[in-house]
Amino acid sequence: MTAVLHECKTECVGVKRPRALLLSEKESLILELLGRDRQMYGLELVAASRRRLKRGTVYVTLGRMEDKGYVISRLEAAPPEAGGLPRRVYQPTALGRRVLAAWTGGAPILLPEFIR
Repeated sequence: MTAVLHECKTECVGVKRPRALLLSEKESLILELLGRDRQMYGLELVAASRRRLKRGTVYVTLGRMEDKGYVISRLEAAPPEAGGLPRRVYQPTALGRRVLAAWTGGAPILLPEFIR
């Protein structure tokens, strides 16, 4: 029994299990703002959200979305007139677009009492 427990502890550590494809309200908003293949950086998303996203949480949410595979990012050089550091630009993945479509299309079917 001890050998089995030891094997499970050592073999199962770090094994990723499939996760449910969940989408928070902020994640949904970000995917909607990014649209089909639009690319935006974090502060641009904050401005486009009309204060629904905050500077302090947008990058945490984008990082979580990148871990889930909903968005990808790349570094882009800062505009010469702006100077400063390179900025990270985000765009939706095919998975992100499919999850958004499933959540927005399935919500009226799955939660009819909330859609009135």
